[in-house]
Amino acid sequence: MDTIKPDASNSNIHQSNTTRGGRAKEKAIQEFKLYWTVFLFLGLMFSAFTTYRRLILGEVGVSYGHYGTGLIEAAVIAKVLLIGEAMKLGHWMEERALVLSVLVKSVLFGMLVAVFNIVERICEGLFHHESWHTILSHPFKAQNMNELLARTVVLIVTFIPFFALWEISRVLGPGKLTQMFLHRRPA
Repeated sequence: MDTIKPDASNSNIHQSNTTRGGRAKEKAIQEFKLYWTVFLFLGLMFSAFTTYRRLILGEVGVSYGHYGTGLIEAAVIAKVLLIGEAMKLGHWMEERALVLSVLVKSVLFGMLVAVFNIVERICEGLFHHESWHTILSHPFKAQNMNELLARTVVLIVTFIPFFALWEISRVLGPGKLTQMFLHRRPA
């Protein structure tokens, strides 16, 4: 019969907990970096679209505060994307051609953002003591259907290059795309 020494047993348990804690810390750091990468990408895109709107509308009704709103929206959408990734949304497409995976994920994540927008609108309406009829008659922040369609198209088109880079990074392996973009390569 095998006997376990108390010191060895405690050492293994401690080592196991340390390893588990190290992995959790490493995963948290990866999630943190991914969140800020997504946020920066979306923040730049939304700022560019806000600038476009300001120029097209001749600054009528578009103030600098809209840039802040765009950055807040980028922060929220970045978190929604990470939630979708944790739910493995669209992972069933990863064995297909990259173009299909990119397009399907762009649409699926666009739909996920729409669902979160509806939930946000419902919570906002309940907070302001609006009736269910009022809340459900305007489930989106958009002023009209044209604005809603425009926002949806812009979001999905924004997701296409985002998910193209995301999928290429996945195929290349952890850190390879970052290495290619941010570090000097031999001539």
